[in-house]
Amino acid sequence: MAKLFLLRHLKSQWNLDDRFAGWTDGPLAKDASLGAKELAGSFSEIDFDKIYCSALFRNMDTVAKIFEYIPEKYPLFFHLDGGKMQKWENYENPSGNEVHVYVTEKLNERYYGSLQGMNKEEVVKKYGEEQARLWRRGFNNDPPGGGEGLDEVVKRTVPFYKKYIEKDLEDGKNVLVVASHNSLRAVVKYVENISDENIINLELPFGALMKYQFDNGRYNKI
Repeated sequence: MAKLFLLRHLKSQWNLDDRFAGWTDGPLAKDASLGAKELAGSFSEIDFDKIYCSALFRNMDTVAKIFEYIPEKYPLFFHLDGGKMQKWENYENPSGNEVHVYVTEKLNERYYGSLQGMNKEEVVKKYGEEQARLWRRGFNNDPPGGGEGLDEVVKRTVPFYKKYIEKDLEDGKNVLVVASHNSLRAVVKYVENISDENIINLELPFGALMKYQFDNGRYNKI
């Protein structure tokens, strides 16, 4: 059976500072390598056929840091969102120690609008704890300044997932997805058929790893 692994990126600097990151493209925290080493130990005996990754640096850096501790392999990044990065990165002679990583904005974090860069405690003080919680975890609660509700994240993330990732699983491939909290919550909502009302209760810690077996269109947690 094919296996699916969903990994939230390691702690970023803005996670450490308790700020809304969204599409702001900051680095991982300086101690993130500790988590990368632990994850590498979990992955050492898994043969990934493909990796899909958000285009945000903290996600790509999570992949790169993990493979620093898997010496026999290294990641090679390919872009799926068009432009010269996709057109000119043509490559026809793969070697046995490469792991191909497919990068897309479709797996990026929720866009937090005017909340991006703000401290989360300040948002709670300004707008109230319940409103802040709805903006962070609710399904159709758009953050101010044109931010995305999770329903909008689902609309951009799940069609991509079905087109590329689920197709790979149907072909028997083992797939790792490295992305941000809300894009992964959107995927888990689809995979586990979580209702719009109950998705607010799903939390994935930094470096959280979700594992599934895929068999005849069905997902089973492992």
